[in-house]
Amino acid sequence: MKQLLTKLLLVIFIASPFIARADEGMWLPMFVSRLNYTDMQKMGLQLTPEEIYSINNSSLKDAIVMLSGGSCTSELISSEGLLLTNHHCAYGAIQGNSTPDHDYLTDGFWAMSKDQELQAEGMTASLLIRMEDVTEKVLSELSEDMSESERDKMIAQVSDSLSNEAEEGTDYNATVKSFFEGNEFYLFVYITYEDVRLVGAPPSSIGKYGGDTDNWMWPRHTGDFSLLRIYTAPDGSPAGFAEENVPFKPQHHLPVSLEGVKANDFAMIMGYPGSTDRYLTSTGVSMAVELDQPARIKIRRKKLDIYKKYMNQSDDIRIKYASKYARVSNYWKYFIGQTTQVKKNRVIEKKEKIEKDFQMWADKGSNDNYKMALQWIDEGYEGIEPYKLSSTYLGEALFGSEIMLFAYRLSGLQGALSAEEPDQEKIDAQIQSARGRGAKHFKDYEEVIDRKVTAAMFEMYHSAIPSEQQPDDFLNMVKKNKGDFTKMVDKMFDKSFLSNETSFNEFLDDPSAKEMQKDPAMTLAMSFLMNFRGEIRAAMMESYSKMDKGNRYFVAGLREFQPSKSFYPNANSTMRLTYGQVLPYSPYDAVSYNFFTTIDGVMEKEDQDNPEFIVPEKLKKLHAEKDYGQYADKDGNLHVCFLSNNDITGGNSGSPVINGKGHLIGLAFDGNWEAMSGDIFFENKVQRTISVDIRYVLFIMDKYAGATNLIDELTLVRPVKKAPLPAETKNLQLKDYAE
Repeated sequence: MKQLLTKLLLVIFIASPFIARADEGMWLPMFVSRLNYTDMQKMGLQLTPEEIYSINNSSLKDAIVMLSGGSCTSELISSEGLLLTNHHCAYGAIQGNSTPDHDYLTDGFWAMSKDQELQAEGMTASLLIRMEDVTEKVLSELSEDMSESERDKMIAQVSDSLSNEAEEGTDYNATVKSFFEGNEFYLFVYITYEDVRLVGAPPSSIGKYGGDTDNWMWPRHTGDFSLLRIYTAPDGSPAGFAEENVPFKPQHHLPVSLEGVKANDFAMIMGYPGSTDRYLTSTGVSMAVELDQPARIKIRRKKLDIYKKYMNQSDDIRIKYASKYARVSNYWKYFIGQTTQVKKNRVIEKKEKIEKDFQMWADKGSNDNYKMALQWIDEGYEGIEPYKLSSTYLGEALFGSEIMLFAYRLSGLQGALSAEEPDQEKIDAQIQSARGRGAKHFKDYEEVIDRKVTAAMFEMYHSAIPSEQQPDDFLNMVKKNKGDFTKMVDKMFDKSFLSNETSFNEFLDDPSAKEMQKDPAMTLAMSFLMNFRGEIRAAMMESYSKMDKGNRYFVAGLREFQPSKSFYPNANSTMRLTYGQVLPYSPYDAVSYNFFTTIDGVMEKEDQDNPEFIVPEKLKKLHAEKDYGQYADKDGNLHVCFLSNNDITGGNSGSPVINGKGHLIGLAFDGNWEAMSGDIFFENKVQRTISVDIRYVLFIMDKYAGATNLIDELTLVRPVKKAPLPAETKNLQLKDYAE
């Protein structure tokens, strides 16, 4: 049985099973030679498979970095550990280092020397050492007569054993991941660095140009990039932030191309896509777009409105809540787009066609599990449907309240204090962890905002969820306060030591289980959690087990159904490679989009009365003087963004776009609106990746920011200038042409 709490608290990105085309597919790089290499060569790849992925020699994989466990991707671009990623990926670090006096969100930040670089607190950088197929080792411990929960327990045991074996005696961290719905298993071994520092970021008027309006849209004019650096202990080993640490020395860093891109050029992206579900059935898609996502959209819109009201009141609050607002806003619009495009692109009908063909094939065969797979899945969804909104509201609304989430995260301390035989060492460790968590929580916290959000979330939950699925403690509070949620929340905040930093630290100075148990915020958070675990999850467990079993056999059957096809697994925050071409597209009748945008478009969108479209004065001056330096295209203009038909999703933000020579040409940061259903079903004709042109990145670093110290670190690849033709050759050509 999958870990349901984790599954339901996280946003689940959903998608479907289509057979690969050159532009579709998120491939494990260890299989490039076997599955993709010939196609990639035909499209323009000039590297060998060993130069892309190798465990013995330096390869592209050694320049691809997973940020903070998979939140984003970055790439090494210098021999001194310099990382390039998206502005929105480092947004938390930029915001965390900002104050009203040093507003790096508004003004940008550039370290002109290494001693000016700032700690990116909480960020980590992981490099893949190797991946290994451990399917046989896992499956050998499983049997057909196991229940789903027994199967999952055994998988967890074997996975832990394999991970521990890979980590033993090293600085590595390892994990085993499931692929193809539990039919294959792979071990991933990483080395993770905890000292990551902020090096450079443009102002938000460049890095977030267009804001929510342009998010997921084309044409795009956003310089969505920032720079970080990995630091290690003096001996090169991972270490926490320390003054004596030194810049990381990578095995490989990406050369940076000044050649630019043209239509049909080969484009390859390597990164860490977070989550797709392209084997999701039509029933699952229906539940997502008809039940789950409308609720998420409604809840997030309410939070955004409250945040924005207070953010507009002061620079201090604006800075504190900038990162929180961005996180909520990004997938608020994503869910709107996905719901819209699932319907427009007729994804459910496409799924139904696949399922019909599969069932006809399965019914002719002898495998009863294949015959029953889709029925099990449908029955699973039928059993889950009455409780789905409870799980959605738990993650989005109840734990969308900062005080409720904070209380939930302190459950480890409560458990240690409440143990029958308290272990002081464990208690001290939990107290230390709580102090660090509290410092981070209260740094960017406004109690007045959280009171408003919590009251709104409680009211939405109470209105949307059947009363029999709500915990008694909560219902009693609502009744006692006669449905006045503001009054109810104010009482809770007034009596809780979690509502402000002073009372929280006073509690930690002399903590007790009794005080935690009587705290109204802790009590209510635990009540929500226990209600979910004891009532909601329990009611769904059998249905999830049936669905898990059905999905496993459905995917296994699909692969047997079409044995000549190469299938790729869903994204799961493991390194993937996707390849395709730089291409325009035509989303609607009589509408055609070019494959690139220029700085002219930045100026055309300017609106000084709209914070999303303010253009910095210096950028306007550079544009007016056409002072683009070596970063101009052959057409004389400065290109900003470009399109390719690569297959990406969340987690790929910051991934490098690499040409056929292995050189960096761009930085992936978004998908396009017309293909927002792409995580469910790849839309071959219109699905595009939006990337910032690396030349625009360099232009901003050099001409706008004057950070030539960073430009000097890079390995720049300039266009090869062809020698002029001899005069006699020119004459001959002219003569021949004239004749």
